[in-house]
Amino acid sequence: MIMQIRAWFRPAPDSYAAGSVRKGKSPWIDGVHLLWSVWIFVTPMFDHYTWTWALLTLVSYPVFLFLYAKCIVSSRRATRLYALGMNALSMALMAWYPSGLTYFVFGCVMLRGCLTGFRTYLLMITALNAACLVEAWFLHYPWQAVISIPLVSFIIGLVTAAEKLSDEKDAELKLSHDEVRRLAATAERERIGRDLHDLLGHTLSLITLKLELSRKLFDRDSAAARRELEEAERVARHALAEVRAAVTGIRSTDLAAELASARLLLESSGVHLDYGSLPDALPQDIERTLALVIREATTNIHRHAAATEASVRFIRTTEKLDMQISDNGKGGLVTHGNGVSGMCERIRAVGGNLQIDSPPRRGTRLLISVSLHAQKAGGGSEGASQKGYAGSAA
Repeated sequence: MIMQIRAWFRPAPDSYAAGSVRKGKSPWIDGVHLLWSVWIFVTPMFDHYTWTWALLTLVSYPVFLFLYAKCIVSSRRATRLYALGMNALSMALMAWYPSGLTYFVFGCVMLRGCLTGFRTYLLMITALNAACLVEAWFLHYPWQAVISIPLVSFIIGLVTAAEKLSDEKDAELKLSHDEVRRLAATAERERIGRDLHDLLGHTLSLITLKLELSRKLFDRDSAAARRELEEAERVARHALAEVRAAVTGIRSTDLAAELASARLLLESSGVHLDYGSLPDALPQDIERTLALVIREATTNIHRHAAATEASVRFIRTTEKLDMQISDNGKGGLVTHGNGVSGMCERIRAVGGNLQIDSPPRRGTRLLISVSLHAQKAGGGSEGASQKGYAGSAA
């Protein structure tokens, strides 16, 4: 039972609570706003406390707390349902429970957390307040209550909306700063890679050639001396291979850069992107192809999927690499579109295949599988790039 309750209140990746955690705050920091619900208990002071008020408070306040908690931990798409539930609870109790108008204000404020634009939000709370005013007029509410509720709803709603817009801009600015720092680090790694290649690579190549020449010309020493020279040659070749491997690792940043850009794009449109650890030491053409596929897939998610969550996962074995890109959007992706056709062509060019699972209203899943064994057997880009480095060093 406890596990079910925890699962029920587990924060969604794009919820208020998850956003607070990403900022280093407590997931329940938004619970402080519940202090405004004190008006439920203050309102009867202007008239008198009754048993009806006590009974309705005992029944409705736990329901309100549940709806508020779900607004905090649910995905932005589901927040609208729980916020409207607060409005419905308030309007259902208006005939007997004026304190319930506090629920109405909370519902209007929490609506700002759903996936709607600012103009749509204003239209929604305008319609809700109009319905509330009509009901209050039929129930002969005092004019002070009739005026104050829409006024308070609009003022707090607009303040909350402004704060939300400011938070979104701050998040975009932080992502931009992270991107700038990442690009600067990438440029520095590439510079170090070029320096290592130009200096150490050329030097070790020269040492290897000198040792080979010495072994061929050296005819006076014993067999032990010859073995020492051969050992020196092997060490030099090993050092040369390590330098080239280091340069390849430093310069292979296409995949990481594309995932960082994808997160920047999707987070700005309200989609949480999650990706696990990246595979290392991929052939350059495979890494570049996967990066282009990620770019096309995340662009489609941003423009067409209407999703709130997306993920990229990698599974690597000695023989192949699997990459899965999924989202929780509307699905129904057609396989004959230009973007999908381009992805298929790129994957086929490196000897891989692409599978698409996109049932309507159940999200989209792309499964890309690329054989690493075929790349090595066919003299893939990794070997070609190393030869290219050796050629440039020479």
